[in-house]
Amino acid sequence: QLQLVESGGGLVQPGGSLRLSCAVSGSTLDYYAIGWFRQAPGKERERVSCISKGGASNYADSVVGRFTNSRDNAKNMVHLQMNSLRPEDTAVYFCAAAATGNKWACPPNYNTWGMGTQVTVSS
Repeated sequence: QLQLVESGGGLVQPGGSLRLSCAVSGSTLDYYAIGWFRQAPGKERERVSCISKGGASNYADSVVGRFTNSRDNAKNMVHLQMNSLRPEDTAVYFCAAAATGNKWACPPNYNTWGMGTQVTVSS
């Protein structure tokens, strides 16, 4: 059974950086596109970024130029490097997996989710 576990969240000052990790177990990462989502209190969940099976990434406009995806299939790990963090980036961040036959596209729907990790950006 596929499982995802996020780590790396925490409290950081505005302008700081965090690196989130998503550990995949129960299957091989090669089969999945991975999305990163976030949900702030009182707001809907939004997709922050995704990385396809082939390593192609796309990002929400609000994080372009600040966040970067990477994946290490050999280690079954996906990372989200977050730089120049802002208070509005404060949220619970989730990774999610979607099995897909398309190597380069990010699918719209994700089947398996982690429990999330809290990111708080505050001075």
